[in-house]
Amino acid sequence: MAHRELSMLMAGLLATSLVTGIVTADPPRPGTERNGLTENESATLWSRDPDSYISQDEYRRRYDENRSAVYQVANGTDVTFKRPPETAATWTRNDFEDLDAGSPDTSVYPSHADLEDGVFITDAHATIFAVQPSTRAHLESGETPLYIAPNGTVRGLVDYRVRVPAASSSGNTTISWSLTEHEIEEVRLQTDNETITEHDGAHTPALDYQLEDDWSATLTLEAEIHVRLKKTVRTDLGDQTDIDISYRTESRSVSDSIAVEIYDLSAYPYYAEYPNGDVGVAVFQSRPWQGYTLTADDTARVRGIWRFYTARNTNWDTLIRSNRTDSATIQSDAIPVSVHAYPSRIGPRAEPVRNGPEIIETWGTDRPSPVGTIGENINIDIVNQSYTTTYGVASRVENVDREALHVTGIVRGVDASLVEPDTGSERQLRYSNLTVEVMQQNQSQATLRVELWDTHTGAPIALDNSRQLPIGGTTRDGYITVADQRVETNTSGAAIVSIDEPGIYTARYHPGSWISHDPAYVSDTATARWHPLGTINGWFALVFEVGWQLLPFFVMFYAGKRLLRMLGPADIFGQKQ
Repeated sequence: MAHRELSMLMAGLLATSLVTGIVTADPPRPGTERNGLTENESATLWSRDPDSYISQDEYRRRYDENRSAVYQVANGTDVTFKRPPETAATWTRNDFEDLDAGSPDTSVYPSHADLEDGVFITDAHATIFAVQPSTRAHLESGETPLYIAPNGTVRGLVDYRVRVPAASSSGNTTISWSLTEHEIEEVRLQTDNETITEHDGAHTPALDYQLEDDWSATLTLEAEIHVRLKKTVRTDLGDQTDIDISYRTESRSVSDSIAVEIYDLSAYPYYAEYPNGDVGVAVFQSRPWQGYTLTADDTARVRGIWRFYTARNTNWDTLIRSNRTDSATIQSDAIPVSVHAYPSRIGPRAEPVRNGPEIIETWGTDRPSPVGTIGENINIDIVNQSYTTTYGVASRVENVDREALHVTGIVRGVDASLVEPDTGSERQLRYSNLTVEVMQQNQSQATLRVELWDTHTGAPIALDNSRQLPIGGTTRDGYITVADQRVETNTSGAAIVSIDEPGIYTARYHPGSWISHDPAYVSDTATARWHPLGTINGWFALVFEVGWQLLPFFVMFYAGKRLLRMLGPADIFGQKQ
């Protein structure tokens, strides 16, 4: 594979300051490096690149080639995904092969590496390159956990240089040093001080791991570096030379750690049967997750609020190459790319859009927008206000293949194991019957009586929102809206509402989630009409009010007519002289 610096220069994307010698980095132009991806796939990787759009004509003039439609879009904005894409892992795995360490007298490391120095070993480090499969979740400001799959690979760079003392002379004695042996003896991966895998020493180790813990952990890449130097002391005794040879050894342990969340999903499904034969499906999981499929052919899907983008780890844009006398910043030949999950303004969605599932309820934790965690040069549809994490999503669909139901996570390749809830997963949905009638009224106010009962049993439905449980609750929550008021029925299934404006009033029953009720109910509506003219007293009051308001006009009319009879011509009133 060609050196990345050359490809970037050809692409016009690498800028080097001739004055300061500082190297700046941009991702390679799609098509110049594939790393197992198509041109379209590689175009979608770089959400952190400046979106400086150039036209097709300008691109053709500059590079003497055409670009794909996907690459054209990615040139002006960032491409997001419904599911965590595999492209980031493919690129990282293949690009990692281009990462080269230095020689015994040269160390190569990223600027964020934690360097260790000893007597002979210096600029030593072990730095994590990438952990995959993984997803960086942007939950809110200050909370961006890295979720990793229970089974995956940690890649890293281990390097050092050996400080060989310079030769020295004193009197008739000369001391010289030479390096006889140097190696990385062992590389191991630990979690919370427990070794989970180890490997023979390598500058670019790729350690496979299997983790059984189901929550937080700290992954540590650790390496043991060993060197052996030969010290030769020559003493000139005149007629002979005395040579004394000894050996000095040094070992150094270097490491790098990263906090992770082990993403091992267990989801809780709930089902309900609607009176018309439709099926309700709800899935709950206490961590962010992507969505679920309802059919074996994967045509009916429901997803939550999370969407995804891919971006490079800019810590690896450049490397530092140091030797005994100097250090220089160089362009990195290997750039890791990560998957990021974010709450989207698009919100939860069901597919297909037409004739597909209907999302009826979502629930989760309310969080502030994580927009401040995204960074520069990323143009995505992230929420810019508080949002709900959609730990639970309930939908309604005509048919469900329960054997095909599977829940996918926000980490690529991680599907949730389905766990039967303790409270049972089946729910019965019944029709509810809601009525509303005018119970009392006068010309200025009316009282509505709302009643709610179970159509199947005829029993009243009492509502109580004083306690609400998201899963498996026992209270009958829910409410009724009427006249811009929210009311709850009492133990008799009734509620009283006062209104003072004429009109048509529609009452609607908003049942509590069928997930937390058994039996549960579907919504119902009822309508009542009230107007003061609907009563005799109302008509009398109207006539009285109108007459009272028109009385001054009658008086004025009568007075004018009398005045004209007194002062005006007689023929005005049709009388003869």
